[in-house]
Amino acid sequence: MDDLAKLRKKITNAFKLSGFLIRSENSVFLAEQLAPFDDNEREKWLTIITENLQSQRLKSTHVERAALEKAINEINRVGLDEGESVFSVIDAFSVPRYVYNKQNKKFELETEPRSLLAKTTMKSGQLRQRYEMLLQKTLRHELFAPAVIENGVSAESRAKKFKLLYCENLLSNSVVEEAVVLGLLTQLKEGKFFIEDPTGSVELDLSGAKFHAGFFCEGCFVLAEGSYAGQVLKVDGLGFPPAEPAVSSRAFFGTQNSWGGESSKLLKYSTRLQELERSNTEATIVFLSDVRLDMPVVMEKLRMLFVGYDSCPPVAIVLMGPFAASERQHHALKNHLNALGALANGCEQLKKQTELILIPSSEDPAAPNIFPRSAIPKTLAAGLLKVWPRTRLATNPCRLQYCTQQIVVCRLDLMAKFCRNTLHFPPDTSKIEQHFARTLICQGHLTPIHPIAMPVHWDYDAALWLYPLPDLIVVGDSCQSFSTSQHGCTVLNTGSFVKSKFAFKVYIPHTKTIEDSEIPDDMEE
Repeated sequence: MDDLAKLRKKITNAFKLSGFLIRSENSVFLAEQLAPFDDNEREKWLTIITENLQSQRLKSTHVERAALEKAINEINRVGLDEGESVFSVIDAFSVPRYVYNKQNKKFELETEPRSLLAKTTMKSGQLRQRYEMLLQKTLRHELFAPAVIENGVSAESRAKKFKLLYCENLLSNSVVEEAVVLGLLTQLKEGKFFIEDPTGSVELDLSGAKFHAGFFCEGCFVLAEGSYAGQVLKVDGLGFPPAEPAVSSRAFFGTQNSWGGESSKLLKYSTRLQELERSNTEATIVFLSDVRLDMPVVMEKLRMLFVGYDSCPPVAIVLMGPFAASERQHHALKNHLNALGALANGCEQLKKQTELILIPSSEDPAAPNIFPRSAIPKTLAAGLLKVWPRTRLATNPCRLQYCTQQIVVCRLDLMAKFCRNTLHFPPDTSKIEQHFARTLICQGHLTPIHPIAMPVHWDYDAALWLYPLPDLIVVGDSCQSFSTSQHGCTVLNTGSFVKSKFAFKVYIPHTKTIEDSEIPDDMEE
């Protein structure tokens, strides 16, 4: 009698002792789930599962598949509170939207229903909400916060302080020698740039401006410093709103779950998940972008990847599109996804323990090129879902949560958009990845550019917020891969799986580090 048959007999006996009957196909399913564990662990999980089934108060002694799957989920949730999970994928269209309350100086959950066909007021409303988010953290920064007198000596005597002005303050004066304004960088007249806030707009003279680090695109929010005269702000320096560490930002949300997911409280504060994160030193998450399933060489490399990871399954493998070359024919993608599922034949441990996450690009069917972008339809991935049940069809972007860590994943050629639309290209191209990361982190947004360059669903702009800062931002950009960290946030570009000779990135949550990996030509199986 082989091991699987012995395990099925043990399952049947355990269920009988608990007053349940289990059909043959369900005992096979449960045996496959418990096979990776040793005998002691199997006994432990069988006890957990049967106790859970008893708590479900089933109408029949015969255990159906749905009840069994619900009980199996307890394996990943032992000791956790309701809504807590070790790993979850959060849909962009379910990300909560928070609005800043000036009186309470807190972010409050917006409960109004949202729609893809948003009201016209949301076109300006989403920009106003971004402005309020950036304004409140800017006013708290040490350069703009009111001076504090200590031992009879004001802070101003030790460090220069700036007073933030609004556009209306400039418009109501003929001359302002020292002005600092926070607002949207926009081109209201052809060839002329303005800074705009809720109180008005002021024309900018950028001829003598010194640009700080970052990409200054139309649609960014900027801090403009200079002198105002003749209804024009002559800019001496143009920078971004200051960045703020996540631990400081979260204080203005309380314990509310601003990240998304089933839990009512933010899982950052879960002590149980913190313990699991510390103890699980082998956990990894694999990221690949530009995964062209219509190319035989890519399929062969993916097969090698699956076989290689079968003995040490990661928490998740994230595949980003485009999954075919500008191919919007639905039946073609369906065939490619069926073939992807066939690649994992024989990789049983991988299919049982690893989440396979598919994130579409703008070239994949069947949604328009507007952010957030809907997931690949389930009808196209039915064959893949059948052979790899842990496949998740995610939106672009989406959010991942592993224990207490927060990860944003986005498939977009964002570097090219920044380079094409910036007013000022960074002079030091050797540090271009730092300019890229600083733009995202200071703007607190994934696509801080004009909507013509990247259209956004107005009602779901909150899904693109990077505030409070996550632990990791993963961008699937086809330019050269890189990773850099600023203010406690790591920004990773995976690069192209095809163009980089089949390189990919591996994130290790335990150490918050990134490893460069590659599938060699002479890999032994």
